[in-house]
Amino acid sequence: MPSSTINKSLPFALSLGEPAGIGPEIILKTWAERSRHDLPPFFVIGSLEILTKTARELGLDVPFQPISKATESGDIFQKSLPILLLDHKADFNFGKASPQTAPLVLKSIETAVQLILEGQAAGLVTAPIQKSVLYEAGFTCPGHTEYLAELCSSNTPPVMMLLSAELRVVPLTIHRAISEVPGAITADLIEQTCHTLHAALKQDFGIETPRIAVAGLNPHAGEDGSMGQEEQLVIAPALERLRNQGMDIRGPMPADTMFHAAARATYDAALCMYHDQALLPLKTLDFDGGVNVTLGLPIVRTSPDHGTALDIAGKNMASPNSMINALKQAEKIHLNRMKSHV
Repeated sequence: MPSSTINKSLPFALSLGEPAGIGPEIILKTWAERSRHDLPPFFVIGSLEILTKTARELGLDVPFQPISKATESGDIFQKSLPILLLDHKADFNFGKASPQTAPLVLKSIETAVQLILEGQAAGLVTAPIQKSVLYEAGFTCPGHTEYLAELCSSNTPPVMMLLSAELRVVPLTIHRAISEVPGAITADLIEQTCHTLHAALKQDFGIETPRIAVAGLNPHAGEDGSMGQEEQLVIAPALERLRNQGMDIRGPMPADTMFHAAARATYDAALCMYHDQALLPLKTLDFDGGVNVTLGLPIVRTSPDHGTALDIAGKNMASPNSMINALKQAEKIHLNRMKSHV
């Protein structure tokens, strides 16, 4: 693990995200809420011009202080928002993402990862990116998570967890068409994902004996093969092998009975077969406050569980709740990793 995981005094790095979206806005609002939520010190990696324009246009009273190194953040955080400046020339317009700002967006993420790996920051909280304009600028990774794994030179495929105060969910397959999901579900993927999830529940969440519930793919978890055979042929055998390795794993379970309050009390995380199966219950329980956590990385990384929201950018309508929770969750994971390395 990088040295940042054993140093409580380090600040957290916030990447700027898409300038034309709500990322800069929720960063500013998060800093304004720092005392009320007892937030740990953080700094932003990006452009003073972009943050100044956002504050001015939205009427947000946030003072800024450029810094030359991450460790300066703690001394000034309570009075000003620390900014580690990157060179940037392109302007932006709210609601209109442009490939011209893509180099800045990517450099912000890259710099944050480098600082964490060097032991200068405790973890990373990423503001939302607009992948479509990054692709136009030559970005080749499928998304944020894969890019972070590449920057960290991680040998373990990262796993996406979404969480709120009441639920932790992991989608086995993520951004796939429903028609592609059955073919993407393999025993190897299930076992690999469960191993990563199990280890993270212990290290990052401090759960000594994790309990994992696994959803079936089909209605009623296939109902003994009458509604689909993925449960019998792929999912159940993989789970049995994991149980034989000592994991507390339940399933495959009918997804429609997994997420009421009494059911949620019986497990620590739910593994779901596809994107909406995981995110529908989470966003129903906590639409504004959900957090995205990347499991399996050598660094701590969280993010708000929402996108760039270009439709409301520049209108002072964005809630910072998810960003605030992402920062709180990053601190909790950081502290749990410290304990696990004592």
